[in-house]
Amino acid sequence: MARILIGLAVVALLAAAAWGLWPRHHAEHAMRESPDIAVATPLTTAMPGEKPFNAKCAVCHGQHAAGTRQGPPLVHRYYEPGHHSDMAFVLAVRRGVRAHHWRFGNMAPVPGVSDTEIRDIIDYVRALQRANGIY
Repeated sequence: MARILIGLAVVALLAAAAWGLWPRHHAEHAMRESPDIAVATPLTTAMPGEKPFNAKCAVCHGQHAAGTRQGPPLVHRYYEPGHHSDMAFVLAVRRGVRAHHWRFGNMAPVPGVSDTEIRDIIDYVRALQRANGIY
């Protein structure tokens, strides 16, 4: 009887440990292990959105949108058009966004980005995604 109780206690402890360590969301797990999970292939030709992206977005989202310790990679399947539309990017820049896929905290609005720059940045990110097989 004592062996059964000890066995059940061990199983319960292992289950509790696994539950606490098991990723609730595999994206969060991936980012805990390696914040720079994407190594985005750069584009071979310059695009109008590359310069404003580098000036306003790369500090958090990384060179070629590959992510940093401050922000997630945009070259990731979570940001493909079927999951995050172009309008989601517009709203993120204009209004900010609450953290929901990653553990980076909330994104603040990005001041000083024109509508044309936002459109160009989105085109640039979508081109990077396509170049990296995201969609």
